[in-house]
Amino acid sequence: MAELASGNGPRTRWSWRVSLISAVAELSRPVRMTFTFFRTALQLVLVISLWHALYRHTSSSAGLTVEQATSYAVLAVLLSQQGGLDRIAARDSVLDHVREGSILYWYMRPFSPARYHLARGLGDQIYALCWACAGYLACLAVGATGPPASALTSVLALVSLGLGQLVLYFLNLLIDLLCFWSMTNQNAVFVYKFAFNLMSGVFAPLWFFPAWFQAAAWCLPFQAAVNVPLSLYIGRISLRDFPAAVGVQLAWCLALGAISAFLWRRAGRRITVQGG
Repeated sequence: MAELASGNGPRTRWSWRVSLISAVAELSRPVRMTFTFFRTALQLVLVISLWHALYRHTSSSAGLTVEQATSYAVLAVLLSQQGGLDRIAARDSVLDHVREGSILYWYMRPFSPARYHLARGLGDQIYALCWACAGYLACLAVGATGPPASALTSVLALVSLGLGQLVLYFLNLLIDLLCFWSMTNQNAVFVYKFAFNLMSGVFAPLWFFPAWFQAAAWCLPFQAAVNVPLSLYIGRISLRDFPAAVGVQLAWCLALGAISAFLWRRAGRRITVQGG
């Protein structure tokens, strides 16, 4: 992120233009936007109905009330929506570029491939967050999700959400960087998506899983992207535990950032362009 903001003049302007590619492409496809809206709305209705049904005969489970569990599940659905343009369908994924050799053009632009990927990735995530914010306000208005306990809780949850989105970006980046070493990483993508949704708390709050599973999840970076900010929002992680929880997120950001920088420095040596 610092690299995106540190540039001056034309390079900075180009970076921000690159970050708008997905949003502009999406806005030019109203049919896809309509599908995204109805798909998200259907998921929210089903999730709300499910959690209210699960709490029909109890007021609290795993330390969560029905309002907390429903709020968590609604926010998890909103955060998990891929509001940006489908890179694979548009043949604009790193895998497609590496396989076709067009990744070479990333190294011929006036800014580095890492900066280009950062601009595209953050642009996609900001666009997806805009959808999430719109859905959140709608759910808040109809009472489908509860508000944070206090203004301080909302601020701290936003800080945690920002760090969680940075963790998510680095995880996606590492999967993309694998393409430089293996041009058939579809299986890795499938495994990653399943592992992320399960161990980040998208499928269900991690508090409902056995203790050994929670311990395993806390040893991996996935939970830092979703479970931590949402648990702070609903009050499952107290304000007293905020420094420790956010410290874990920050540590994963630094570790994943260092690994990504290391791989970027070696990725260029792996480019193989077949043909002319």
